[in-house]
Amino acid sequence: MVGQISSIPWLSLLTFSPLLGVLILLLIPKERVFAIRTIGIVTTFISLIIAVVIYAGYDASKQGNTLLEKFDWISIPLNLDVAKGIQSWTLDIPYHLALDGLSLPLVVMTTIVAAMSALASVSIRKRQKTYFILLLLLEVGMLGVFMARDLFLFFAFFEWTLVPTFFLIGIWGLANRERAANHFLLYNGLGSALMFVAFAILVATAGFDQITDTSGAVKFVYSGDLYTIVNHLQSSGAAANLGHSPFFLSEGWRMGTFVLLLIAFGIKLPLFPFHTWMLKVHAEAPTPVVMLHSGVLLKMGAYGLIQFGMVLLPQQLADWATVLAVLGIINILYGAILAFVQTEFRLVLAYSSISHMGFVLFGIAAMNEIGLQGAVMQMVSHGFISALFFLLVGSLSERTGTTRLDELGGLAKRIPFISALLLIAGLASLGLPGLSGFPAELFSLLGLYGNLPWAATIGAFGVILSAVYVLRGVLAITFGPIAAHHQQLKDARLVEAVPAIVLTACIVLIGLFPSLVTAPVEYGVSHIIDMFKVGG
Repeated sequence: MVGQISSIPWLSLLTFSPLLGVLILLLIPKERVFAIRTIGIVTTFISLIIAVVIYAGYDASKQGNTLLEKFDWISIPLNLDVAKGIQSWTLDIPYHLALDGLSLPLVVMTTIVAAMSALASVSIRKRQKTYFILLLLLEVGMLGVFMARDLFLFFAFFEWTLVPTFFLIGIWGLANRERAANHFLLYNGLGSALMFVAFAILVATAGFDQITDTSGAVKFVYSGDLYTIVNHLQSSGAAANLGHSPFFLSEGWRMGTFVLLLIAFGIKLPLFPFHTWMLKVHAEAPTPVVMLHSGVLLKMGAYGLIQFGMVLLPQQLADWATVLAVLGIINILYGAILAFVQTEFRLVLAYSSISHMGFVLFGIAAMNEIGLQGAVMQMVSHGFISALFFLLVGSLSERTGTTRLDELGGLAKRIPFISALLLIAGLASLGLPGLSGFPAELFSLLGLYGNLPWAATIGAFGVILSAVYVLRGVLAITFGPIAAHHQQLKDARLVEAVPAIVLTACIVLIGLFPSLVTAPVEYGVSHIIDMFKVGG
């Protein structure tokens, strides 16, 4: 099956299929709201169908990339001295997409959350045409991030996501939307600048190569291809031994580059203390956008740390493993404690996200297969749980005009369907066996316990704290006396129930059958561990 579907450019079709909807939307008058919504929603389901087809054809017994697309894309001449016998100096940016066991579950999760977010977008009441165009453009960037295997291409997709997210928050958010959008752009722009510097260092050294053609002419090439850089970094002093590298990527340079990547991806994760921008986004962004932001965009930071931190600089990550574990403890405990004292449920969920991302750091710091499986499972699990939470929060806000815990209560009597799913999301978040949060947190803790048992033991208290703040928030909303003006509330409409049921089903399926995620991830992370052993 894999060989059959590999002959078709599935990755490009998947990545850029939302652009088909964008082109159609550009031709539709803005007054035709129903048509605009239909096209916007249907287009996201096209991406979802392609992702499911790829997932169904994935052969977990084959390591490496199941699907790969690569060809020469951009070649930029460099104004450097051309010596005798040297034909040219160029900067090559290949179009290089790949899908392996690490990125496949994240891509499928992205398409599911994006489709459910599009369904939730029927609540958008102004400038629907512009909104859906930006939403589809955002999906292109998110999918590209998880499949790009060239540093420049990854950076381009990473930056791509910033622009539509900024406008989606700033135009369709709540009262302080412009402030939240500005904070988002400022912090993420800083992270992108640091990432670019780190990538430039890697390309200028380990990305350097020399190619001799059939005529004997020599071509010097700088490339951002991930696998080229990995091969050079794994060779002892390869960049220096070529004899033409501008400077040797010494241990000091490698450590500095790793720190730049850690901060850059830590801002997106978010890593304490670079988290304040995320709180404003979670509090102010419209429901469909915060579903994507919490469910997918935060995972780009963790994915980047694995794909470009561990794969490229494994020894430096090993040297910082204890620091990552400590940062994970801080995220877990800090997020859990702050979530407990919040009275605004959106902020409870925001701090909960900070706490749960600590378990992703645990899985990365473990530097073993079970830990990395836990990290990826936590990313996928939290993506579905947070998307479901914010979908339900949007439904509550639309009906009650508030999400403050002290202004809600007893809603299970009037809206039992929404209340029941809210409880399921809460139980998944606190790690109840049978739901997706349990295997994700368990794998992360088990992986870390093998290397840093003291850190895993401390972090395990976060599971207890999550039960406290989650149940406090959910029970405050669903039980107790109900306000008089909430007596006439109506339960979920079909357009709300469908995405809520789909997200809940994903949470339950992963909880009951974790192999849906671990089967592809197992081979993806084992490949990374093998590279780590070589690099270490």
